[in-house]
Amino acid sequence: MFVYADNAATTATSRTAIDAMLPYFDKIYGNPSSLYEVGQNAKAALEGARERVAKVLGCTPREITFTSGGSEADNQAIRSAAAMGLRKGKKHLITTAFEHHAVLHTMKKLEKEGFEVTYLDVHHNGIVTPEEVAAAIREDTCLVTIMYANNEIGTIEPIKEIGAVCKEKGVLFHTDAVQAAGHIAIDVKEQNIDMLSLSAHKFHGPKGVGVLYARGGILLENLIEGGAQERGKRAGTENVPGIMGMTAALEEVAAHIDENAAKLSALRDRLIEGLETIPYAELNGDRTHRLPSNVNFCFEGIEGESLLLLLDDKGICASSGSACTSGSLDPSHVLLAIGRPHEVAHGSLRLSLGEDATEEQVDYIVKSVKEVVEYLRNMSPFWKDLVSGKRPHVFKEFVKG
Repeated sequence: MFVYADNAATTATSRTAIDAMLPYFDKIYGNPSSLYEVGQNAKAALEGARERVAKVLGCTPREITFTSGGSEADNQAIRSAAAMGLRKGKKHLITTAFEHHAVLHTMKKLEKEGFEVTYLDVHHNGIVTPEEVAAAIREDTCLVTIMYANNEIGTIEPIKEIGAVCKEKGVLFHTDAVQAAGHIAIDVKEQNIDMLSLSAHKFHGPKGVGVLYARGGILLENLIEGGAQERGKRAGTENVPGIMGMTAALEEVAAHIDENAAKLSALRDRLIEGLETIPYAELNGDRTHRLPSNVNFCFEGIEGESLLLLLDDKGICASSGSACTSGSLDPSHVLLAIGRPHEVAHGSLRLSLGEDATEEQVDYIVKSVKEVVEYLRNMSPFWKDLVSGKRPHVFKEFVKG
């Protein structure tokens, strides 16, 4: 059996998205900046897509900038807020310890430029509270950026409430919603969001295209110079086919968000309950405040890389964390942020289900993970030390039912 369970890394491009893109490769192929008819037809499609994306997100078309993906959108949002703050003498930013590296690396770069950054604790359940955000805001705070849903452990943050705190205190609020888009209904005005990033390939759109929403009045800093595209805020000819595919995919997932969430939540819980029967295994992140598709476990006594390779032999595609750091030998910064020790964080498994997942596939995953974990533990000197009592267990043994 083949099971693709790494949708948090990327999703298959939907037929809807592919069909939406095709005409813009060989029929409506003009440059949107050109004045002749072929170019203006492309421009009309581009502006139509902007209106459609804005409708899904609950904003105006002028508040939408098309980007190459979530990382670019994160960078531009944070850089823009920092530049606005600098002009007002405000050089303090707030984020969390388990953000995507597109956020964390930008913050580290800003620190080298003289900004001060507060990294909030997300606790064992992977959630930061509005009260903690409020307590961290200072007179010189220019931005709070907290991801909507974590890309590894799937926990969903209280975004509306955090946004309300920022609004009350007059501080810009940005959220990386790359993992949330397509799984959670988003209304930027109702949820008090000033800036938001998303990426098409996380909700069955094509790779290499995304969106930055920035509330009217926020002056965006250019990351790319060289042209007047995107109202002069992102140089380079727009990826019209990709934008059309992304727009169609976003509309499709938005139209079915409730039914998909209900189906995936049931399958997610079935998967969690099955994996909980493995001794010395624990779920990472909050049990209920998590994405419908996300399951993330740590297993004592094994290495995540070996687990993934053996699951691949069984036809299961999974990951041990973010796809952006899959080549790193270091344990996940997300798992360390929620208090997992290094030796346990190395033995992590992220499973992210797609809308076409079935109970049969979930049961096959549970069966396969049990077999692989047992096999790896039987080979592990570290596990033998745990069993013999030479080393203490991190987790308490728990066998459900």
